[in-house]
Amino acid sequence: MTDEELMLAYIKEDMEAFEALYRRHKNRVFGFLMARLKDRSEAEDVFQMIFDKLHRKRHQYRGDIPFLPWLFTLARNTLIDHVRKREVHTKHVTVSAEAVEAYAAPVFDNAPIHAAVAELASLNESQRKALELRFNQGLTFAEIAEQMQTSADNSRQIISRAIRKLRSLMAGKEHHHEKI
Repeated sequence: MTDEELMLAYIKEDMEAFEALYRRHKNRVFGFLMARLKDRSEAEDVFQMIFDKLHRKRHQYRGDIPFLPWLFTLARNTLIDHVRKREVHTKHVTVSAEAVEAYAAPVFDNAPIHAAVAELASLNESQRKALELRFNQGLTFAEIAEQMQTSADNSRQIISRAIRKLRSLMAGKEHHHEKI
């Protein structure tokens, strides 16, 4: 049976159809979560939420749409909701209190602003463009790749290198402020 046929059977309360869908796609869904969350326990929690949501929303599924994209839309939305609720992104960004205070302190000569602009200016044009597309416009790596005429993997690498360079520059500024 196709995924779509199994899903339509599951809508009619066929639990064997659900079990077949689960067996087919559980590894792919879990891999999707691990690639983004990098934490097994957290991925397991979101994984459970996805299949709970699949169960609750199964009657909203329409047989004329492919099942797998529908499932991954559900997975992506569940992941986004989870990240927003738990503010997972804050655990991936480490900033010392001294650095925050140094940049947040009122400075009349706008030195922190000039420093931030200088740090961004130290990136090459493709890095600045990729960061703009990713964080200001919210594009996916595939969409960035299309705009920059490169591969999705290369767009991810460009962004990763730019972030590492900015972190390195920020760490240097932090140490400079501590010496003053």
